Amino acid sequence: MSWQPFHILGAERESRFLVTCDHASNHVPQAVRGGSLGLSADDMRRHIAWDPGAAGVTGYLADALQAPAILSDFSRLVIDPNRGTDDPTLVMQVYDGTVIPGNRGIDAAEIAARRALCYDPYHRALADLAGARADRVLVAIHSFTPQMRGGAPRPWEIGILHGKDARLALPLLDLLRAEGDLCVGENEPYGGHLDGDSIDKHALAAGRPNVLIELRNDVIRTAGQQAAWAARLAPMIRRVLDQSGL
Repeated sequence: MSWQPFHILGAERESRFLVTCDHASNHVPQAVRGGSLGLSADDMRRHIAWDPGAAGVTGYLADALQAPAILSDFSRLVIDPNRGTDDPTLVMQVYDGTVIPGNRGIDAAEIAARRALCYDPYHRALADLAGARADRVLVAIHSFTPQMRGGAPRPWEIGILHGKDARLALPLLDLLRAEGDLCVGENEPYGGHLDGDSIDKHALAAGRPNVLIELRNDVIRTAGQQAAWAARLAPMIRRVLDQSGL
């Protein structure tokens, strides 16, 4: 089977929820610089290339919610699906102190080619899934590194991000804080909204309820950890939606 820039789990599932994972993969397609951006295998396993552990959480959470899921199959270093097309970080030339050789001096034509190969098909598929139900709810899964190079340690095990729409985020934050054993961040380790990002495109623009969940990648290293987080989050997500009346 030929490579595609995304894969879908449970497309036939009828849940309101759609689980997304923009940074599920560290794959560089053969059509992009012969399948290499000039980084070592070790660097391609780092958080700069993808969100480690996020794909596993996405799969387990989709199962727990009996929901469809869409996951990218290309590295964020090829082109970042969670950025607007005019965002200067759409194709990163340096990330967390690491120069990306295959992106240095990239021109508009190559960015357009990567967009046509990866970014646009992913977002078309996501838009189709999001639009398959009028009452769709988006749950976006990401992970973050415990510490950027030269940065302060990040204490949060989980962060809930929100910007223009906090209808699900704020009650989910309350439930997580009430657990008593978690360090929970609100709009940590990042702010909750970028113009043109995936939530902006597929949730905010259509008024769809949504929540973006960031998990520190050292707490979702193993399949067991990923499954445990999914099992913990699924009933909370259901509860906040039920109580919201949305």
